[in-house]
Amino acid sequence: MEFLKVIIASLLSAFILFVIAKLIGHKQISQLELFDYITGITLGSIGAELATTLEKPWWKPVTAMLVFGAVTIILGAVTRKFPRTRKYINGTPTIIMNHGKLYRKNMKKAKLELSEFMLLCRQEGYFHLSDISTAVYEYNGKLTILPASSSRPLQPEDIGLRPENESIDTELIMDGRVLHGNLKRMGLDETWLKKQLRLQGLSKPSEVYLAVCGSDLALSVYKME
Repeated sequence: MEFLKVIIASLLSAFILFVIAKLIGHKQISQLELFDYITGITLGSIGAELATTLEKPWWKPVTAMLVFGAVTIILGAVTRKFPRTRKYINGTPTIIMNHGKLYRKNMKKAKLELSEFMLLCRQEGYFHLSDISTAVYEYNGKLTILPASSSRPLQPEDIGLRPENESIDTELIMDGRVLHGNLKRMGLDETWLKKQLRLQGLSKPSEVYLAVCGSDLALSVYKME
């Protein structure tokens, strides 16, 4: 009888963990952020307790798992709806190295040891710090590297070509919401944006999942599916 209870409790635990993981999304697996990491460990611990600690009421660990899952889902919704909260919940990128200078204070702030920094550089394919122009420690624990000009891939200028300068695309609509600050920084307004949407067969921003605009003012639109 005890063996059967363990099997039933284990199946219930696995089912609840599966449902919560599906609700949270693939991010829980592919891109663990601080709270996601904490939630993953906690849910696993509670799930194991549910499967093995049979003398306690089953509804207590189940409730705890549902609460942790709900908090993670709510925080995800908050960061999507209010992008400015991401830096408080997820953290912000930190410049570790720039133009040959290592920032000790920033490394301390990011809780990154020199040996760990060197390891991350090697993992990105950089075995000499002189090959690195800028290194940014992202909030998800990954290191983003801009190579030095002498170590970068071949550029058009190296073979006498002079293409026009490009700039990073600016997000104007995300999840159906107009980013008014970005729109203003580009010297544009909602009238221009609505006109561009109409030209692409769209009547309102809520129909757009993502819209980005380059320096040439060409709007690239990705519709809601």
